[in-house]
Amino acid sequence: MIFLAQLLATGGILFYVHKASERALIGEQKAFVGELHDNLLVQYRSGGLAGLVYEIEKRLELGRNRDMVILLTLPSGQNVVGNIDRWPTRLTHNSNWTIQNLYRKGSDTAEPIGFTATVLPDGSRLLTGHVLTSEQRLTEINRTAIMTAFVLALPIALLIAFLLGKLISRRIEVVTKVTDAVRGGDLSQRIYLDGTDGPFDRLSDGINAMLDQLEALVSELRMMTDGLAHDLRSPITRLKSVIEHAIVETRDETALAALQKVSTEAETLLAMLTTALQISRAEAGIGRDRFVETEISALLSDLVEVYGPLAEDHEVDLQYAAPAGLTMALHRELVSQALGNLIENALKYAEGADVVRLTAARQGDKIILSVADNGKGIPAERRAEAQKRFGRLDSARTQTGSGLGLSLVEAVAKLHGGTAELKDNGPGLRVDVTLFR
Repeated sequence: MIFLAQLLATGGILFYVHKASERALIGEQKAFVGELHDNLLVQYRSGGLAGLVYEIEKRLELGRNRDMVILLTLPSGQNVVGNIDRWPTRLTHNSNWTIQNLYRKGSDTAEPIGFTATVLPDGSRLLTGHVLTSEQRLTEINRTAIMTAFVLALPIALLIAFLLGKLISRRIEVVTKVTDAVRGGDLSQRIYLDGTDGPFDRLSDGINAMLDQLEALVSELRMMTDGLAHDLRSPITRLKSVIEHAIVETRDETALAALQKVSTEAETLLAMLTTALQISRAEAGIGRDRFVETEISALLSDLVEVYGPLAEDHEVDLQYAAPAGLTMALHRELVSQALGNLIENALKYAEGADVVRLTAARQGDKIILSVADNGKGIPAERRAEAQKRFGRLDSARTQTGSGLGLSLVEAVAKLHGGTAELKDNGPGLRVDVTLFR
């Protein structure tokens, strides 16, 4: 865009200079011809046709301007005096300024001549003009010079655009590196200021201020979540311990059943609290310092071993497939829990499914982990609802669950710079978790 802008500006200026020069040259000749025409008309009014003839002969004889052109003809068209062979064809009326190729006397080459023509009161016709050969030659030289200047301006404009582009790209690259580092969890990165107080400095200063605030908020969030986890989980754990002690001591069947229900709800509440805190910490980027190089095939194998008995209870064949040697730095515990949630969802909610398959594949700089079943699946229009936090497709809440499983999967994917997508498995549902290397 910079190159095109410079090109258009340079071309426009050079075109204007060319046209202005051309108009100036023609203007001078028109002024000369107009002055000659007026002088001859004055002579005609004072001395008649004879006086006009005398004045023309005198001017042609003196030859002060060799490019001057004059012709006087009778009403019949017969030449009276002048230095061109004949009256221009197709010109029978007055003409203020006309350019034609005409032959001067003694010349076998037509020349460009600018002239004015006037019909005198007695019917005679007077032509006054000027040969434009030198002007056209000068115009051509001017055009060539301007075209040359334009051609020379092309590499200069391209060089300027390239240098400006490199300068802007270098500054943007600095900003990009910092934002990439921040996205990767390093909130200590800042953009340097060069002290010019220019647009880039003001932008960098604004981003740095935003990063200062973000780092402070994340630090507060980390302290709050850690404190919240400790403060809430402890009383719930104590509550569960008291309930379990009461279950052991009670002999009342009704009370025992009630206590067991309360124990189950306390355990569910504790799990929900743990999952919600994990989602918040993952969304805040907390945990990237715990990334370890992991063999993907071994990770999937461990998950199949852990969830195999549960799958057998649901009469589902739990399978996995991953290329050998596929490794990636990731948060093993969170990724395992996210995939475990997807396996549990498939076993619990995939109506009619008899196979759940875990797969891994590499695509460029990313790895896609998939959990697919061959059950009933989720309609495309309801998949976004299923991914909402606390979202439940079972509006009556007849099935157990907190609605946080897919939210945790999505938060874990974002922690690894990726996404979680629900897709049609034809039949069934496939959840693709994309993790960037």
